[in-house]
Amino acid sequence: MSWLIVHYHRPDGDYTGWSLHAWGDVAPGHDAPFAGVDSFGRFAWVRLSEGAASAGFVVLHADGRKDVDLDRTVDLGATREIWLTAGDRRVAAAGPAPAPDPGFAVLHYRRPDGDYSGWGLHFWEGVPRESKTSWGTPMAPSHHDAFGAVFRVPLKPDAVGLRYVLHRAEEKDLPDDQRLDLTVAREVWLLAGTVEPIRPELGTLGPELDPARSLAVFVDRTTLALPEWFAARAATFELRGAAGPLPLTPRPGGLFQAQSRRFPHLRAYRAFAVRELGDATLGDLLRDRLLVEGRDTAGELTARTGVQLAGVLDDLYLEAADADLGLTLDVDRPTLAVWAPTARSVALELFREPADEPRVLPMTRDDLTGVWSVPVKRKWLGRYYRYRVEVWHPAAQRIVTTSVTDPYSVSLAADSTHSQLVDLADPALTPPGWDSLAKPPAVPPARMQIAEVSVRDFSIADASVPPADRGTYLAFTHPGSDGMRHLRSLAEAGLTHLHLLPVNDFATVPDRRADQAQPACDLASFPPDSAEQQRAVAAVADHDGYNWGYDPWHWTTPEGSYATDPAGSARILQLRRAVAALNAAGLRVVLDVVYNHTMADGLDRFSVLDRIVPGYYHRLLADGSTAESTCCPNTAPEHMMMGRLVIDSLVTWARAYRIDGFRFDLMGHHPRANILEARIALDHRVDQGHDICLYGEGWNFGEVASDARFAQATQVNMAGTGIGSFNDRLRDAARGGGAFGDDPGVPGFATGLGSRTPGLVHDRIKVGLAGGLATYRFVTHDGVERSGAQVDYNGSPCGYAASPGETVNYVDAHDNEILYDAMAFKLPPGTRPVDRARMQVLALALVVLGQGAGFVALGSERLRSKSLDRNSFNSGDWFNQIRWDPGQGNGFGLGLPPFADNGDKWDFARPLLADPALVPGAEVITLTAERYRELLRIRRSSPVFGLPTADEVQRRLTFPLGGPAETPGVIVMCLDGTGLDERWRRLVVVFNATDEVTCQVVPGEGALRPHPELTASADPVLRGASAVTKLDGAELTVPARQVAVFVAPL
Repeated sequence: MSWLIVHYHRPDGDYTGWSLHAWGDVAPGHDAPFAGVDSFGRFAWVRLSEGAASAGFVVLHADGRKDVDLDRTVDLGATREIWLTAGDRRVAAAGPAPAPDPGFAVLHYRRPDGDYSGWGLHFWEGVPRESKTSWGTPMAPSHHDAFGAVFRVPLKPDAVGLRYVLHRAEEKDLPDDQRLDLTVAREVWLLAGTVEPIRPELGTLGPELDPARSLAVFVDRTTLALPEWFAARAATFELRGAAGPLPLTPRPGGLFQAQSRRFPHLRAYRAFAVRELGDATLGDLLRDRLLVEGRDTAGELTARTGVQLAGVLDDLYLEAADADLGLTLDVDRPTLAVWAPTARSVALELFREPADEPRVLPMTRDDLTGVWSVPVKRKWLGRYYRYRVEVWHPAAQRIVTTSVTDPYSVSLAADSTHSQLVDLADPALTPPGWDSLAKPPAVPPARMQIAEVSVRDFSIADASVPPADRGTYLAFTHPGSDGMRHLRSLAEAGLTHLHLLPVNDFATVPDRRADQAQPACDLASFPPDSAEQQRAVAAVADHDGYNWGYDPWHWTTPEGSYATDPAGSARILQLRRAVAALNAAGLRVVLDVVYNHTMADGLDRFSVLDRIVPGYYHRLLADGSTAESTCCPNTAPEHMMMGRLVIDSLVTWARAYRIDGFRFDLMGHHPRANILEARIALDHRVDQGHDICLYGEGWNFGEVASDARFAQATQVNMAGTGIGSFNDRLRDAARGGGAFGDDPGVPGFATGLGSRTPGLVHDRIKVGLAGGLATYRFVTHDGVERSGAQVDYNGSPCGYAASPGETVNYVDAHDNEILYDAMAFKLPPGTRPVDRARMQVLALALVVLGQGAGFVALGSERLRSKSLDRNSFNSGDWFNQIRWDPGQGNGFGLGLPPFADNGDKWDFARPLLADPALVPGAEVITLTAERYRELLRIRRSSPVFGLPTADEVQRRLTFPLGGPAETPGVIVMCLDGTGLDERWRRLVVVFNATDEVTCQVVPGEGALRPHPELTASADPVLRGASAVTKLDGAELTVPARQVAVFVAPL
């Protein structure tokens, strides 16, 4: 330690004016105040000179008094931390044992300038998921004391380390990330700009000597890669394991080309050759702790780090890609198998019931694949099991033995405590007619119209569903319920798919209804702009029955809280019954799948994969910590067995549950190759698999951004694959602003810009209406012909798709404000409810009548609101439930939305929520729903609304009035049906987003007339839309805030 720490206790608690004066082997400036605060009292610290052996000291008051009339000394060879009590000459070398709260780490931080404004603590490893910070919103000090700022960081029960950065915006206190070893200390006192704490003495290691970091990457069996800065720390390096050191030989030129292609983020690393090892020797080496150590020319240790193993595991265990995993029953000798190549031992824990003591059966390791397996007996079906895995774990920095569920689980005990042995082909788990289930006809991607809903949202408030079935899979099996009658009406109008938010097992909801907490008050009793509703909801949010489900625990088992009986296999039958019922209602079923992250990693109780093969299934950053750009531990589908797990899971859902499509959450965090492999697997391994649709979020961000680690499944990269991605270009142009804007009131084409709509917004809307095609050419607002890719979207191409079916057009989804709430922020305050409804329909029309797939959050066709909540993932039933009775309102005005994600918008929200005019009446809700059905029927009435190819779109779709003279806020789209449509040679769509009637003269031959759906429209104002034939074309008159479709018969 480079400090002398002097603790001082005054029984009267008055430390005013008292300080420490020291001399001897101390650094200059040796008077120190008792500024530190701890459970003993106060402490002062004095920096010691190099080689310090002795120091003298007195405790002085500002008036010259000494605490005791004696100069005292400290033998610095014996101790550098002492304890004093006022008036007592004795010097104690040990103080009272501290009693820190084990649930927290406490960091004391002192800045010499006393300026703590803006300084905060960003941390990750060792903390619960809900407590993790983002870089932009670090933890603020809990309080300040005489020493400085105090940060109390909540810890996971099994935490062994805390990684953190003290920073103010982009200014870091220290250049490197810091790590506190929680096995040594949970409370530290830190000085700004100083690595080593003042106290306690931790022997803090820099990143170049910290074995808890894993800076080395074992690329394959021939090569180990080190960061350039780390490699420069030593003259020689060796790989150390239980078998002793292996020399590492520098390889001039770095990684081989094939290695660089596989690991592009390592191209700047130095490469070191590893001596050739036999498979058995290498396999044994990887089952132990590995360190890379470097020494200087004098033989001194100057570098030491842990090793990332994913690359070499993929190289050594290539045969594992085809090995049986999970429960295999379709063979003469049924088995259970798990891939755990780094485990020292694996055993099967077999339970009759979850609460019973297990029977423990040893499992056998296959050295070729790294798979451990055990024979099972069919009479064990229905029993429960876990794996007992002994493995060296970097999170604990030791060998641990854990009991863990099966990542290939297909059934679970309640609350996912145990996996269950189940035969998915058991007839008892299939509803009547399952084997001959008749599905609605498949439709090409460009013809799809999709509605998205959470299982719980759909029915939790549906009084027409039996209470026990509300919020469950079985709610979909009641054809006479309000919700199912509504879905059936949408299907009859033209909706093709129902997209269910995650139904795989997730970690954030108790499975049993009896364990699900409820808000402790009558939420309806509070005013519409009150903060009390969200306060009550937040108090139980982590223990109630609600969550969207983007916290995956087991990917291939249905979620238990959506079953009326979560204990065991009932959930399998009930989900199958739901799929069959939705198919019978005319809808194909899409599952939202979340393979890009897990709920937890390390030794957390929600961690599965990382307790079996530590450090493999998750994507690691340069220091070996898990990447969390998804806000949770990121998985690594670029690794062979994680990529395989994705494919195996998808195929199981498709085969066992007859699923018709998959939506990939954060698809851009997957390799493009992984998604394409999924397409191939579904096509070839699933009956009618080519009819299964695939689409996802092709966003480009995080540690994988811009193809940093692989070619991502991003919007641009997926062009030409036939796999869809969400079109944020159309979304932002229609809604206004962006997904992360500070001002929710920024309007878009369909939310209030009207006659002020800029030409560039028109261009972006048109690219969206043309299916987001990169090659589609049209005359833009300035009179220049451009392609979709040449229209700007915040520095990126607006058009990116190669075919229209590769875009999923939308104006709302579960993320961000639902459409009605977005409009509440954006439309002028005095806008009448019926006009709000008309603007809502106009926005939805951009989705329904454009090329490409259309997507809507279920309920938006009924003006559904979440009381302005932009991120309702954990906001309970109160803010999320769909109210099927229009007499109950639409969900607006239920109180201020939860503060955690909406507090910065409360000043915008209060006056809106307090305005009763923003709660639409039943007649307005009913009108909106019928207008949406009209749009669906119009789309279904002609094949020109779902053209299959870019060439067809270019040939048949035009914007004849585009250019500088185009009326702002009005877009006219023409569709040529010649040779394709059996009734109409031409269709013209007029989107009038202004608050005035518009008259547009559209060139072309053939008399136009309103579409038959409009002549009997539910909105009487729209019946006034007219077409008058003139010499230069047709004069089309469209009321304000309306979309009208006109047809020219053959």
